[in-house]
Amino acid sequence: MKKLLLSSSALLLTLSLLAQQKFNGIDVNLSNIFRLSDAKTRSISPENFNGEKGKGGMATTGTGAGPSRDLGQGWKVSPSVRIKAKTTFTVAEIDGSGAIQHIWMTPTGNWRYSILRFYWDDEKEASVECPVGDFFGMGWGQYAKLTSLAVNVNPGSAFNCYWPMPFRKKCRITMENIADEDMILYYQVDYVLTEVPADAAYFHAQYRRTNPLPYKGVYTLVDGIKGKGQYVGTYMAWGVHNNGWWGEGEIKFFMDGDTEFPTICGTGTEDYFCGSYDFDTRVKNAAGVERTEYTEFNTPYAGLHQVIRGDGHYQVMQRFGLYRWHIADPIRFDKDLKVTIQALSWRNDGRYLPLQDDIASVVFWYQADPHTPFPKFPEKDKLEVN
Repeated sequence: MKKLLLSSSALLLTLSLLAQQKFNGIDVNLSNIFRLSDAKTRSISPENFNGEKGKGGMATTGTGAGPSRDLGQGWKVSPSVRIKAKTTFTVAEIDGSGAIQHIWMTPTGNWRYSILRFYWDDEKEASVECPVGDFFGMGWGQYAKLTSLAVNVNPGSAFNCYWPMPFRKKCRITMENIADEDMILYYQVDYVLTEVPADAAYFHAQYRRTNPLPYKGVYTLVDGIKGKGQYVGTYMAWGVHNNGWWGEGEIKFFMDGDTEFPTICGTGTEDYFCGSYDFDTRVKNAAGVERTEYTEFNTPYAGLHQVIRGDGHYQVMQRFGLYRWHIADPIRFDKDLKVTIQALSWRNDGRYLPLQDDIASVVFWYQADPHTPFPKFPEKDKLEVN
C-alpha cells in the first residue's frame, strides 16, 4: 500500500509538471519553479516606465526629486506618479507576447473614483474595467486584510494581484482618475515576455453595482458573455439595508443555452463563499455572556475578509466584503454565461424576505476574444459610497 501511494504521488507530480511545462514560465508555482525557461522577466514602474532592460532607476525628475536632491540620479527620484483630476494615465504598455504575473499598487484618493482598464492585443474596448478598490477586494474604500492566492491586500493599502494574464501582441493598462482631486499612484507591473500557447485565454473582469436592488429583483453579476471560457472568481461588496441576516439567496450559473433554470444553483450566499450559518461564531464578553457575531476569515480560495459593523452614529450601515476564487474549480462554458444571485432575509413569520440592498461586484473570467461589449460604466454619482 505504501509503495502504491508513493507511485500515485509521483504520477500526480509528473502530470502537474507536464501540465505546467507548456506555459514556458507564464504560470510559475512550486510544482515547476525549479524548471529553466527562456521567458524574459521584466517590470514596469515609475522608475522604468517602459520596462526596458538595464533602464531602471535612471530618472532625473519625478515625485522623489526633492528628497533625493542631495543624492542625485539612482536614488529614488521617481517612485510614483501624480494623476491629475479627470485624466487617464497609461500604467503599462507592452509590445510582444507574454503575460502579466503580478501587479502591486497603492493609490491615494477615493478608490471608487480610480478606474482600472486592461486592453489585450489590438482591442479597442477594455477586457478589464472596474474601480481599483473593487478590483482588489476593497469596494468600501476602507482597508481590510485580504490574504488569498489571487489577491493580497496588505498593510496599510498595498494592493497585490496574482491572476496570470497572457497576451499575444500587446498589453495596455490605464488608470482613469474621475475624482475632482489629483491622486498619487505607486505601482509595479511584473511580467514575462515569452511565447503564449494556442489555448491560452484572455483575462477579463467586469464591475457592476445596483443600489438599491428592486424589491423581488435578482442581482446580475454578469450576463452576455459569449464564447468559450471559464469563470474564475467573484468579489462582492454587500451593504445591507435591513436588520437581520441577509445571505439566504442562491447564486445561479446559466450556461450554454440555459434559459429559465440554471445548470449550477447554490444553496445560500454564505455557502457559495465557503462559509456556513451566517458566518457566525459564538463568543463570550468580559462578563461571560455568550453572543454570536460575524467572523472574518481569509483562505486561499474564499473569504469574508471585511465586516464594517457601523459606529452607531452617522456610519450606521453594516457592510461586507466577500471573495470566492474558482482556481481549483473553474466553471467552464462553451457558448455563453450568465450569473445571478438572490438577496434574501427572513420575515418574522419564517418566510423569506426579498431585500433591497446596495450590492456591487467584480467578476473574473478567461475567454477567447473578442468579448461582447460591457455595459456602460456607471457615472461617478452611482459609484459613490456614503
